[in-house]
Amino acid sequence: MMTCRWGLALLLATAGRLMPAPPQRIISMSPNATEILDGLGVIDRVVAVSDYDVWPPEVKKLPRIGGWSTPSLERVLAFRPDLVLLSDAQMQLIGPQLRQLGLSVVALPTHTLDDAYSAIRIAGHATGREAEAAQMEASTRAGIERVRERTRLLAHPSVLCVVDRTPGTLRDVYAAGDGSFIAELIAVAGARSVVPRSNEGYSRVGKEALLAYNPDIIIDMMQGPPGRLGEDPQAVWRDFPELAAVRNHRIVPVHVDYVLHASQMVVKTAALFARIFHPEIPAADWEKP
Repeated sequence: MMTCRWGLALLLATAGRLMPAPPQRIISMSPNATEILDGLGVIDRVVAVSDYDVWPPEVKKLPRIGGWSTPSLERVLAFRPDLVLLSDAQMQLIGPQLRQLGLSVVALPTHTLDDAYSAIRIAGHATGREAEAAQMEASTRAGIERVRERTRLLAHPSVLCVVDRTPGTLRDVYAAGDGSFIAELIAVAGARSVVPRSNEGYSRVGKEALLAYNPDIIIDMMQGPPGRLGEDPQAVWRDFPELAAVRNHRIVPVHVDYVLHASQMVVKTAALFARIFHPEIPAADWEKP
């Protein structure tokens, strides 16, 4: 009996050494990571975020550590984090520097819809919230499939999703293409992206390509504060009257930050896209379980 008790005590002690305490001081360097941390119920452990974080509302009160690719390493160190979460693209830029400082760094994948699911699992493991991550992943998958099923038999218009351009002009237009989770969500929502696959999933689109794609609908992502430079997106696109989207008044400005984030928010993006692509369906229908 004594041997069994000692064996159990040794097992528990060993398990304790193999399972370190979950991190209590987390820095999130990417909005998608912050959204996932909120979904996992650990936003109260976040001590600082990037300049671009806006969700959940609590982050507005948190200290900022700098831009997406230009964080202040001094500020990062000053917060004494036991975990730093960033995106895979950021990992290539600043990950090595953070690790040289002795910080625990975890990168979340961001390119595809499967990456969004993986990011939830990875963040759950890193924060000791595996059960919550499994539940959130299942809920996210179910929400995506719910929208997909409701659009499956609808007409699928062609769509150009502009993720960036020079404000007030159609210079330096960048659009989501096949291989990006944005293009996958366009398909989920009952449409098809006109931009072909590229290595990064996003491509610069020139005038000739715009005319060749001739999309039925253009989603114009308006980044930054509302009404940036006072521009009117509808007026900007009037320079291309040949485009079906312009002729039919289907230029849709979108000023919602989460659309560009590979997190559990992909469900909300799919529902938003579905409402844009299929206005004939009552908006409330996309929110029903």
